[in-house]
Amino acid sequence: MSGSLKDQLLKAGLVSEKQVKKAKKDKYQKGKEARNGGEALVDHAKIAAEKARLAKLEKDKALNQELTEKAKKKAISAQIKQLIETNRLPKDPEGPAYNFSDGKRVKKINISEEFINQLSKGRLCIVKLGDQYEVIPVPVADKIAQRDESRIIVRNEKIEVSDEQEEDWYADYEIPDDLMW
Repeated sequence: MSGSLKDQLLKAGLVSEKQVKKAKKDKYQKGKEARNGGEALVDHAKIAAEKARLAKLEKDKALNQELTEKAKKKAISAQIKQLIETNRLPKDPEGPAYNFSDGKRVKKINISEEFINQLSKGRLCIVKLGDQYEVIPVPVADKIAQRDESRIIVRNEKIEVSDEQEEDWYADYEIPDDLMW
């Protein structure tokens, strides 16, 4: 077997003329670079691959952050649900209706007269649990407010009134003699 390696590969059918010309051209380009000071050829494929890798890395970071945020929101929602379910006060279906607003809608909940008084004095709050409304104590509502303020629907300012003050607020007003009950 005589001849160059190129000729032998061509005869064996392992390479085509096109591949031979490309290899010859690449060899010429490398030699030319070596003569011009050894500047390396810019490999556009490598640059594009690096850009794609960096873009994928950024996309993965953003997706991971989004998933983390969703997991945090889900955990907070579960904590709020647990707080409400363990601390809700019983409703009274036979009791008077307490009307309140949730956004632009007026809702009502049937609770005892005592709970209505405590709501007005700021000792109890109404919170939203799914599509339902529950009555809970203010300390629990404070914990819920730390996690998600939008869940608290009714929260009145706490008013400390003694029984004497509650009875005497009308003492300054004169009751007319002709008033009929």
